Amino acid sequence: RSHGNTCVNVCLRYMKLKAIMTTCALRQSQRKAWKLERPHGQVFWSSVLNNFDDKQWKEHFSMSRSTFEYVLQLVKDTLKQKTTRWRKPIEPRRRLAVTLWWYATPSEYRTISGLFGVGLSTVCVLVRQVTAALKSTLLERFVRLPEGERLEQALQGFAGRGYPMCAGAIGGTHVPVIAPKKDHAAYFNRKGWHSIVMQAVVDHNFTDIYVGCPGSTHDARVLADSPLYKRAEDQMSTMVNGVEVPVHLIGDPAYPLTKWLMNGFTNHHCLTPEQHNFNYRLSSARMVVENAFDRLKGRWRCLLKCNVINVEFIPDIVAVCCILHNVCELKKDTFLPNWNINSYEGPQHSTTAHALCLILLNQLGSTETTAVIDVIMRPVQVQIKQSDVVQTNSRVEAFVSC
Repeated sequence: RSHGNTCVNVCLRYMKLKAIMTTCALRQSQRKAWKLERPHGQVFWSSVLNNFDDKQWKEHFSMSRSTFEYVLQLVKDTLKQKTTRWRKPIEPRRRLAVTLWWYATPSEYRTISGLFGVGLSTVCVLVRQVTAALKSTLLERFVRLPEGERLEQALQGFAGRGYPMCAGAIGGTHVPVIAPKKDHAAYFNRKGWHSIVMQAVVDHNFTDIYVGCPGSTHDARVLADSPLYKRAEDQMSTMVNGVEVPVHLIGDPAYPLTKWLMNGFTNHHCLTPEQHNFNYRLSSARMVVENAFDRLKGRWRCLLKCNVINVEFIPDIVAVCCILHNVCELKKDTFLPNWNINSYEGPQHSTTAHALCLILLNQLGSTETTAVIDVIMRPVQVQIKQSDVVQTNSRVEAFVSC
């Protein structure tokens, strides 16, 4: 009997010790805070919704409030998250606002986290989720080659510029990236910085895009690798002054000359007047693609900076910027003068003003938080404009003196 009592006591002690160890393990694994409260973010977001006028809204989201609501209605169902007993999800309007703020400004994740009162990792997740939703839902709807009535409108538009039977202008631009660890030399472009190449066809909007080739890739190679090259063989044609002219694209001399792609004459020193006139008309019509690139990067400033994100994700960001650009153009959203890009020599580095944002947000009341971003960003814009004016004046004075 004494031996049995000893065994029972040992078992009880073992079970008690196991219960204590389990309790300690659970206490160590419990999170100190399931959700960090950031009340200033809710104050800022409420101030944005209630106090921003149309001008302020467009300056910070690069689109009017009505266009914002239009985009929201298109992707609202995709952005909705299931409400559980753990915590309430971020509403679709706020998700879209966080993402568009990142697209339209040179702000870092940390800055946006402080403004909207969400976690740093949450901003990163929101940008990726909303980008994927916008691309999957709207890409085929707003970025597609013209057909039928849209094709006729494109042909008439280029004919009005003096160049008939043209369905669009093709061109390329560079989007800066952080040098990847693998094969980083391939991303180093001729301008002296790391990038990926964006190829686009434009009539008055983006109708075809192909993004992702390393920055050192030649434009002709980018075209040959793109799906557009494989789809462009079967084209309609018409007679112009007794000559059969197919519907075609126009590009610069970097692209090959095919039956569906036309570029200008080279050897400019020995061209006839007719050839000079042809080059002039083609160059004038081709300017639509250069203007589209400037408006795209001017409206969506994330394309001007080195984004500290994976290179594989950059093409999705560029595609969504093109979608939003087309939506804004279709909705007749005006392009603000301070969005113009006069000269672009390389990637811009983002301003890290999150500390100032948080200080101002903690000190200002709910009715004053709408001026936080203006306080931070406007001095930078004024400085850039003044330097451009000084440089322009010096060039004019030098020209006049000569």
